[in-house]
Amino acid sequence: MLTSLPHSAAAAAAVLPRRSRLLVARRAARRPISVTNAVADETLDKASAATGTRTHPLLPHFGANLLSLTYFVNGCTGKMGKAVAEAAVSAGLQLVPVTFSSKEKPSRTLQVGSMDMHVHGPSEREYILSSVLDEFPNLVLVDYTVPDAVNDNAELYCKLGVPFVMGTTGGDREMLYKTVQDANVYAVLSPQMGKQVVAFLAAMEIMAEQFPGAFSGYHMEGLTL
Repeated sequence: MLTSLPHSAAAAAAVLPRRSRLLVARRAARRPISVTNAVADETLDKASAATGTRTHPLLPHFGANLLSLTYFVNGCTGKMGKAVAEAAVSAGLQLVPVTFSSKEKPSRTLQVGSMDMHVHGPSEREYILSSVLDEFPNLVLVDYTVPDAVNDNAELYCKLGVPFVMGTTGGDREMLYKTVQDANVYAVLSPQMGKQVVAFLAAMEIMAEQFPGAFSGYHMEGLTL
């Protein structure tokens, strides 16, 4: 069972409406597929040695369960995805040195902290992710890609049985909820992963519980600048 997720994801799960807390049953069985050469054990070992896995100040807050998981960040070519990957490396977590790009380009590498991240195009997603999952069965995937890729990515994660955090805004959210509800995977979905927005949503939930009807008749809209 998946017992731990990145802090921002856990916070998001805590403030989501009940119908959006999509934590469903265990992932389905997978057929074994040989791992791709892009996943290099020595890269992971080097990252752990460089960051001091067991002494990082973040680890006591999350517990040893984080160390038993392997993380895959999809979208390291973007600003947010790269920041999440760098935070994982800095915390001494085991990060798979593979990510995907929304554009079909020849395989290339991207520097993320002390790691060389191998970037693959859309046509390679299923094969590469299947291979990674076979090598690292305790995999948790974090998605920070683009709105147009949200639903296709979620369908792939559910097809392969990968527990995931959808940090990407946009896409067809109702379809996204249904895709996850119909699948046999864990997923954390949030319309926004910004800490200020998550904090505001939490505050609104508390106010709704303690002051029922206080905002009856009001409508609120958010604008992203």
